[in-house]
Amino acid sequence: MGQIPQLFENNRKWAEDRLKENPDFFNKLASQQAPRYLWIGCADSRVPANQICGLDPGEVFVHRNVANLVVHSDMNCFAVVQFAVEVLKVKDIIVCGHYGCGGVAAALANRSYGIIDNWIRNIRDVYNLHSSKFESVKNDPQKRVDLLCELNVKEQVLNLCKSNIIQKAWKSGEDLKVHGWIYAISNGLLKDLEVTRHQLKDIDKLFLYD
Repeated sequence: MGQIPQLFENNRKWAEDRLKENPDFFNKLASQQAPRYLWIGCADSRVPANQICGLDPGEVFVHRNVANLVVHSDMNCFAVVQFAVEVLKVKDIIVCGHYGCGGVAAALANRSYGIIDNWIRNIRDVYNLHSSKFESVKNDPQKRVDLLCELNVKEQVLNLCKSNIIQKAWKSGEDLKVHGWIYAISNGLLKDLEVTRHQLKDIDKLFLYD
């Protein structure tokens, strides 16, 4: 299981099963892409957006990177966001992290991991911004990681809302919401971190565009 020929066999069986369930499945899928959701998640192989949300192919547009970051200089991420918002007209953007994230754990470690140090520096900035919140968990390494996982998601939601893409959509009256969720690999459940943003007044005036 997992070798290359097996992947093609898995694919053939998957396609056959879809056709048995719905003979028009692939014809409909090929005709258009009209997802309601954009998912910005971690590249961790244990956190597949479609499966954990119970969605079929075509129902969620996905961007993934290490530790689900939204960095203002990441043109890959914002190209996805712009296409999703302006072309696909998604209604909900979900920034989803997960507990026990390796990228977040690496950000808390006092060591170098190579080129990824430059990427997880963004998570260290999140820690620095909220350092006082870690006093109560300073003696519990796992709780420290999980707290930073949650805080990281919340900050990435704000980073996304600071972008001119999201603000332009809101100014034009688009019904667009940005959510922050976290996933527990240990039980397969999602948690809403209750930081949903849907209007310009949710953004600090310093980051508003004219």
